[in-house]
Amino acid sequence: MLKTVDNHLLENRWDAAEAQGMSESELLLYRSNILGADKRVTNYGGGNTSAKVMETDPLSGEQVEVLWVKGSGGDIGSIKMDGFATLYMDKLQALKSLYRGVEHEDEMVGYLPHCTFRLNPRAASIDTPLHAYVPRKHVDHVHADAIIAIAASENSRELTQEIFGNRIGWLPWKRPGYELGLWLEKFCLENPEADGVVLESHGLFTWADDARTCYDTTIDVINAATEWLADKTKDVAAFGGAKYQSLSAEQRRTVAARLMPAIRGFVSGNQHMVGHFNDSDAVLEFVNAQDMAPLAALGTSCPDHFLRTKIRPFVVDYDPAKGNLDAVLESLPEQIEAYRADYAAYYDRCKRDDSPAMRDPNAVVYLVPGVGMITFAKDKATARISGEFYVNAINVMRGASAISTYQGLPEQEAFDIEYWLLEEAKLQRMPKPKSLAGRIALVTGGAGGIGAATAARYLSEGACVVLADVDAKALEATRAQLEKQFGGDVVRSVVMDVTREEAVAQAFADASVEFGGTDILVSNAGIASSAPVEKTSLALWNRNMEILSTGYFLVSREAFGLMRTQGLGGSIVFVASKNGLAASPNASAYCTAKASEIHLARCLALEGAEAGIRVNVVNPDAVLRGSKIWEGEWLEQRAATYGTDKEGLEEMYRNRSMLKRSVLPEDIAEACYFFAADTSAKSTGNILNVDAGNVQAFPR
Repeated sequence: MLKTVDNHLLENRWDAAEAQGMSESELLLYRSNILGADKRVTNYGGGNTSAKVMETDPLSGEQVEVLWVKGSGGDIGSIKMDGFATLYMDKLQALKSLYRGVEHEDEMVGYLPHCTFRLNPRAASIDTPLHAYVPRKHVDHVHADAIIAIAASENSRELTQEIFGNRIGWLPWKRPGYELGLWLEKFCLENPEADGVVLESHGLFTWADDARTCYDTTIDVINAATEWLADKTKDVAAFGGAKYQSLSAEQRRTVAARLMPAIRGFVSGNQHMVGHFNDSDAVLEFVNAQDMAPLAALGTSCPDHFLRTKIRPFVVDYDPAKGNLDAVLESLPEQIEAYRADYAAYYDRCKRDDSPAMRDPNAVVYLVPGVGMITFAKDKATARISGEFYVNAINVMRGASAISTYQGLPEQEAFDIEYWLLEEAKLQRMPKPKSLAGRIALVTGGAGGIGAATAARYLSEGACVVLADVDAKALEATRAQLEKQFGGDVVRSVVMDVTREEAVAQAFADASVEFGGTDILVSNAGIASSAPVEKTSLALWNRNMEILSTGYFLVSREAFGLMRTQGLGGSIVFVASKNGLAASPNASAYCTAKASEIHLARCLALEGAEAGIRVNVVNPDAVLRGSKIWEGEWLEQRAATYGTDKEGLEEMYRNRSMLKRSVLPEDIAEACYFFAADTSAKSTGNILNVDAGNVQAFPR
């Protein structure tokens, strides 16, 4: 069998030693995971795999044949054993007697739970009959780019025959469902020597009676198509050749940083959306091409591509040679409104009597010549995955348009998939979004105890977070910890000195490119100093003012501009201090700078109100655990001021409080969460003390 790591061919990943001794169901899991390890085989969440396994019936004790098949919504690359639905094959065969014809095929999904083996709670997918009725033990269904390039060509049947002969058959377009399952069964019975079939505008089915042969067949068939395409297209300019030249990587990010918040403001009307930017070589080749616009207008072909990327992308009218970004931004409202009107017209043309109400009319994919591709979705993972799906679609269009004429799904078929009642039911079963879903937060001092705890609190409620700190080493450690806990999609970090204008501007630009903008700013960067006034140097005084006053001004000013661009309002939270309200001895520079923060917040609350930008203050006191400002000299100096040692200082602060309780980073994070969430939507210009009670710090 093929064993290659050629740069354009798939690697055969089957390891006989690793697979040795596995059960049939374990071999199915192994096969699924190694197929899903390469996105050229199938995209995230796309395709499915199955095996027909002999199992012991829990009631009769007899051996029965059970279909193990990827459950609804799973991903074969990351699936575990509990991701497979299990169904009695004899009951699935019995469903044929209940089938009333193609007009009623959707009702067959309701019968699938009655076929469940061992009360498996994993829901069976719409593709279950496609696997059940293929009369072979093992079945793979994948969406390989090379195969779909053939399947989406105008003469896909002839191309399939040319490449594979009688080894691989062909079936015309049919929406996945019960009827297609019967079509596959009929094809197999009439073509017993065939190893699989290409589904027009959809993908590939392959089969065998053992797991290894099924896997090898899938890889061999995809590679045969890949080699054939490479040979046929080696002298053909992709997408009609280049029309635009790419900007430099830095220039591309600069353009994206300005475009993404503006677009995000328009597409977040129903819920806050999160963006993803992709300027890979494959994307740039497409967005720069002569034929990009007409190909993009055709939409995608594979149903999985289409469901993730919508009827068609939005082509941004940007010319990298002219650099007409200001004009693009000015005309963006008109362009977006035109896209929405076009989508509404598509809905009106295609809707049926029982169609669900029209959903969000905004585009998911935005193509920018010379720059790349931007995608927006309800969360970062979905935005990223939508972009990955469109890269698959680009690969398909590259191949199909070079060897034939590319064709997208017919409009009515596309609509019937997008507004499929079964798909609508799946959407209705989705859990309620978390309180900060779609929100983007930038936390300064993000490597410290309060910053890290606040970031974790926001992440737990569905937000994306950019950690900013001047300490690169501590920042990386905090980012890695949060990424391990919450996943790599939702956490980013940037080394930033809050006293440097250009560093602050770059941090917010990075947040825009990584996530689409900023909704929440937690200004938490800190420094602490202790000295009698006569021993307070001008440098020490200025250092406190630079970080705690000027730094808070600079990050707020940048946040205001970005939030106004988005037009979504926003929340700015200053982490100040009890010392901003109640003076302490030997800390005049620190206390004065903290008082400055509080008054700055009040001023900004006045300015931001008309734009829905709320500005509030959290005043901690004596947060020793995990706090970077309590390391080194500050701890020693405060202990000396109060006549105690390091170990006794926390006890002293606890006993000083009215409630006799220690204040922890998580307590401050909870207050920062309150001011970021909609529960405080009617709060601005306020101060929330988190100090276990200190009468001197009562706001008045």
